[in-house]
Amino acid sequence: MTHDLGREALQGLERLCWDAAEDGIVSAPDTVGIERIEARFHGNAFDLHRHDTYAIGVTLHGVQSFRYRGAAHHSLPGQIIVLHPDELHDGGAGTEDGLHYRILYLEPSLLLDCLGGAPLPFVEDAVVSDPALRGTLLSALASLDEELDELFVADFIAQLAQNLERHAGQPAKPMEKTAWRAAALARDYLEENAERAVRSDELVAVTGLDRYALSRHFRATYSTSPHRFLLMRRLQRARRMIEAGEALAEIAIAAGFSDQSHFNRHFKKAFGLTPGRWSALVRGPSAAAA
Repeated sequence: MTHDLGREALQGLERLCWDAAEDGIVSAPDTVGIERIEARFHGNAFDLHRHDTYAIGVTLHGVQSFRYRGAAHHSLPGQIIVLHPDELHDGGAGTEDGLHYRILYLEPSLLLDCLGGAPLPFVEDAVVSDPALRGTLLSALASLDEELDELFVADFIAQLAQNLERHAGQPAKPMEKTAWRAAALARDYLEENAERAVRSDELVAVTGLDRYALSRHFRATYSTSPHRFLLMRRLQRARRMIEAGEALAEIAIAAGFSDQSHFNRHFKKAFGLTPGRWSALVRGPSAAAA
């Protein structure tokens, strides 16, 4: 049986230019805090991994099967997947038809700025059927060859936050402003110094909190630790360098890893596949199939 999204729901979406039998990934132009991709896969695509962003996507064709928070889930065409930051998951095609989807990876800081100190919304159902949420999501995923306008992004985040809060239920009590601001200061410092090792005492000096209090507040704010946040910034830089066609051995050093083995290990833990496999997928379907 073929699982596909109807013509009406797909209106305005560009199809991938390669044959449906081939695997590949297409990345959209960079937008601060938002990464957008389109992908086709057959079989298992990603091993268990976790990243420090929300992963929110729409299944376009096939069945999107994945493990998340100890359970198996299946997304059909038109359904939305919502994965919380720093939660282990894998993913792949649930049928022989293969899988086609679009997804965005959203840095929690964008939602926090919009929510004004309220905690990040946690959507318990990893697979959601909601035309309103799908419409909001597809407004950002419809044209992957175009950059997102700054005013559009502000409105998109506001709508997305409302949808996620609605599915998360009643929001919890807002965090103390002092803790939220300290976590934000630490995040900005880590972002600015992502290419080098950052010591705990530097963050203590920046935030005024001891290392243990900062760790608690940072995780409560961004759902990840300062260490993983810094690591993910390096890995995201490495992915951009891969997409630019740079050599993997040179990328490992430039992104702040001790050697290529160290880089490979962390890349697979974060994204569920090796740097070499990612490189093949973004270079095009012929290379990915090799």
